[in-house]
Amino acid sequence: MANLQDLAVSIVSNSPGMPTGYGVQAQLLANNLLHSGAKVASFSNYGLEGAITHIDTPFGRIEHYPRGLRPYSDDVMPHHFRHFKALHPSRKHIMITLYDVWVLQNPELDEIPIHAWTPLDHVTMPPAVERFLRKDNVSPISMSPFGQKEMDLKDINNTYIPHAYDAKSYLPTAKIKNKKTRDFMGISEDDFLVGMVAANKANGQIHRKAYAENLMAFAIFLKDNPTAKLYIHAEPSKAYGGFDLGNLVKAVGIPQENVLFPNPMDLRYGFSSQHMAALYSTFDVLLAPSYGEGFGVPTIEAQACGTRVIASDWAASSDLVSEDSFLVDGQPFWDEAQSSWFMIPKIPSIVNALKQAAELERHSQASVDFALHFSNLNVWNQYWKPYLEQVVS
Repeated sequence: MANLQDLAVSIVSNSPGMPTGYGVQAQLLANNLLHSGAKVASFSNYGLEGAITHIDTPFGRIEHYPRGLRPYSDDVMPHHFRHFKALHPSRKHIMITLYDVWVLQNPELDEIPIHAWTPLDHVTMPPAVERFLRKDNVSPISMSPFGQKEMDLKDINNTYIPHAYDAKSYLPTAKIKNKKTRDFMGISEDDFLVGMVAANKANGQIHRKAYAENLMAFAIFLKDNPTAKLYIHAEPSKAYGGFDLGNLVKAVGIPQENVLFPNPMDLRYGFSSQHMAALYSTFDVLLAPSYGEGFGVPTIEAQACGTRVIASDWAASSDLVSEDSFLVDGQPFWDEAQSSWFMIPKIPSIVNALKQAAELERHSQASVDFALHFSNLNVWNQYWKPYLEQVVS
């Protein structure tokens, strides 16, 4: 049997441990690799600048390389790869990318064995993504059943490995800092609480997380459910290129007393997994329709905590909700920038899903059971370990 102690892996993504979806996945993967005896480096496109350093984990050290001058740091990746390879010359070196592959444009990357863990968040594959995945040095990894189908349709040989969540942290959780979560939030146990956990990052024009459609739907739902609350776990300002959510809340007519945002400093420094689990657990439903998801980790984290999800019936989301969650309809939307199609969730369909969710009890065991398939241990043993053993052999 192949030995992962012969392997060295460079992970191209947000720095492991950053409070982002990519940062969490990078940390889970790095921990599993280190625990199996592999050497690991992080090539940061967000989370480190200026100098090579390292990240200490319970399983060993991650060599931590800083971002470059280009927006997605593909300018420095080949240099980092050669440096890390020189540190461990006897090992087999590969690069795993966990990010949009169309941003990787440095021709020097064509000389590196790349295993591209690829998000496909459109309902049609962008041409730039297809071109990258067809390169001779690239081994595509699909992260959702939808992504696998899309690559199969294009005759792109790929391996399916889903994203994962930490099952030790994300489970039904009743309290934050020894207080019942709703007491901590200052809301009643009887209020119907809708949660959104979606980064407010965009290009200033199109928001993939469908904030406008979701907030309009909640405003309509609120007319018949005036005590309902909406918690938005995101930066409300345009600081990261997203929308002015405060302005959008006013524009759709949601009263100030019906919407909650997290403490801005807590959000900036990152919430603990246990804190997030308590928030997910107290939501009556997670509101998560978008124009398209490459995976959508919050949908799995919420279900692991027993919370049903309202999601889009397209791209990755279609396959990532339990039987008692809700999928909404949409209509095509052309993304000129990537020459491919998104879908816009239909507001009446979201409203209908909110009404159905309001009739159900808060906790869903079916959601918990469904999420377990994506636990970190299961994803490592069932998908990553066999794949990497084959790579080494």
